[in-house]
Amino acid sequence: MEEQFILRVPPSVAERIERLMNESAAGSSNPDDASLDLSFSEDGRSGTFMIGNESFPTSLLDLPAVVESYKTYDDSVLIKTADIGQMIMVREENDPPPEGVEYKHGLTPPMRDARRRRFRREPDLNAALVSQVEKHLINIMHGVSVNQNASVIGGEEGGDRKKAAAPRATKPDVQEPAANGEEPEPDRSDSDESEN
Repeated sequence: MEEQFILRVPPSVAERIERLMNESAAGSSNPDDASLDLSFSEDGRSGTFMIGNESFPTSLLDLPAVVESYKTYDDSVLIKTADIGQMIMVREENDPPPEGVEYKHGLTPPMRDARRRRFRREPDLNAALVSQVEKHLINIMHGVSVNQNASVIGGEEGGDRKKAAAPRATKPDVQEPAANGEEPEPDRSDSDESEN
């Protein structure tokens, strides 16, 4: 796999880079105008892009989805060369920096606002419930069974056992007669009501 990145630049900078690449291919380039430099600050997310003597602020942003990169040698067979998950965005001096470290749009117009439109929201989880379930799972993995009342049954280390809570007395599924002596109505489910 190769190391690759996406460099998104403003149109004016793109024209200069294209001109610079065409001149270097032709072999006639001015060394002062031909220099490109990219450096990042200590945080690793912001930096400076230099082209010639001009500098532009940059930001390293995470893309909402991984982009696969391919190359071909014969225009018929594609070979995957990299998975790209980040983009370096160069902006003009007066443009505001992006909010956060994740870019909310993808690279193409169909992926506009992709994070909100295409992906599920993170579920709101109760931390206490999560830790309780985690403890139950650990107990189950160690061979200890856990009943609904959260009391532990089975062998623990040292041979000590905790008693399970006594099961509650349940009523048999017998319908009681109606107060007026008639047959009681059968229980109805939601699906019975929707058929009428």
